[in-house]
Amino acid sequence: MRIRPRRRAAVRPLHRVVSAGVALLLIVPAYGCRPALTPPGAPTAWPAGQSRQWQWQWQLTGPLDLAVQADVFLLDPVATTAAETAELRSRDRRLICQVHVGSVRSTDPDANRFPHVVHGSTGPRPDSRWLDVRSWDALQPVLADRFRLCRGKGFGAVALADADGYAFRTGFPLDFDDQLLFNRRLAELARSLSLSPGLVNDVPQLAALAPDFDFVVNEECVRLAQCAKLLPFADAGKPVFHVEYSGSTDDFCVTTVGYGFASIRKDRALDASREACPLP
Repeated sequence: MRIRPRRRAAVRPLHRVVSAGVALLLIVPAYGCRPALTPPGAPTAWPAGQSRQWQWQWQLTGPLDLAVQADVFLLDPVATTAAETAELRSRDRRLICQVHVGSVRSTDPDANRFPHVVHGSTGPRPDSRWLDVRSWDALQPVLADRFRLCRGKGFGAVALADADGYAFRTGFPLDFDDQLLFNRRLAELARSLSLSPGLVNDVPQLAALAPDFDFVVNEECVRLAQCAKLLPFADAGKPVFHVEYSGSTDDFCVTTVGYGFASIRKDRALDASREACPLP
C-alpha cells in the first residue's frame, strides 16, 4: 500500500499579513477620534431630545460662509458645491437642501423638462410659474432628479418650498386635498431617496402633515401671529426652524424659544448675515 505524503499547511507570506493589517487600520476609523458622520445621501436624523437645541443658518445668496456657528445649514443645492458640503460635513453639520417643488423658473437648469401644460400663472419667485401639482406623473421624474442632486452633493434632508400653491392663484383649481396628496407623495419620494423631508411654510396644513414630515421651516410666524400653528411639530419633538425679517431678537426670542423653536433674524436676501436667539 502506498503511503501518500502529508500535505504541508499553507503558510501565508508575512508581508501579506502585514499589508492586510495596515489596510484594515486605514479602513476602520479609530473609536473616539471624532463623531461618526452620517454617510452622504443617508437621511438626517433629528433626535427628539435635541429638538430645542439646534442652531441653524439659512443662506441662499452670496458666498457661502462655512464658519457660521450653526448645527444646521439650509442651502441651495445648485449653487452649493460638493466641496462645500464635504467641508461642512467634516464639522458634523446637518445639511438641508431647499427644493422648489411647486414652481419653476425659466432659468432653472431643468425648466424645459416640465411640460407646458403644467405651467400656471405667475409664481412666487421672479420669472417663475406655478406648477399643476395634480399632474404627479409629469412632475415626479423632474422632482426626483432634484432630490437626487441633493443626495449626490451630500445633503441628508430636503425642505420643500412653494408647497402651498393651493392657497394662491396658480391658474389651476387646486384645493386643500390636492396639496395634501402632493406633499405626502413628496415626503414619501424623499424618504425613498434617503432624504429627511421637511416643509417650508404651508402653515394651514402643518397639523395634518406633521406625521409625514420630520421638520418645518417657517418665515415670520411672530409677525403673522401664526406661531401656535407650528406646535404640532414642536410638541412631537420635531425641529421648527424659524426666521423673522423684522423686529429685534430681544422681543421675539422669548416667545419662540419658549415654544421650542430654533429662531434667527435675517435679511430677506438670505445672505450669510444672521442673529440667532440664545438656546434655552
